[in-house]
Amino acid sequence: MSIFGKIKDAIFGGDAAARPVPRLAPVPAPTAQAPHPAPIALAVPPAPATAAPSAPPQTAQQRLIELAAFKGNPELNWQSSIVDLMKLLDLDSSLANRKELATELGYTGPKDGSAEMNIWLHKAVMRQLGADTAG
Repeated sequence: MSIFGKIKDAIFGGDAAARPVPRLAPVPAPTAQAPHPAPIALAVPPAPATAAPSAPPQTAQQRLIELAAFKGNPELNWQSSIVDLMKLLDLDSSLANRKELATELGYTGPKDGSAEMNIWLHKAVMRQLGADTAG
């Protein structure tokens, strides 16, 4: 799997479904309810039930904010650092992986781990995530 694919899976699930991103709000336990009485026939049939609108899908930015809050790593500057973004997602941020990511995303400069390369990588990843979440 590509490095960018691993980034997407770490944010949105995909192959990483075995390790989903935890939600911040706890899910309440189901409560026992008394059985409903037998229905009473009505003279007028009830209106058909309408499905509740589904929540819009979360953006990459929302998922990353949620993950950062859950992990409680304030020293990670994932908003501007490709290394910190990869660390937040528990991915290998080594130069070898960043070189591979640079190749995947079409970086044409020297793949030496320079600040220029890392800044470009971060912007390219965030741009790709935005394009992927736009639908």
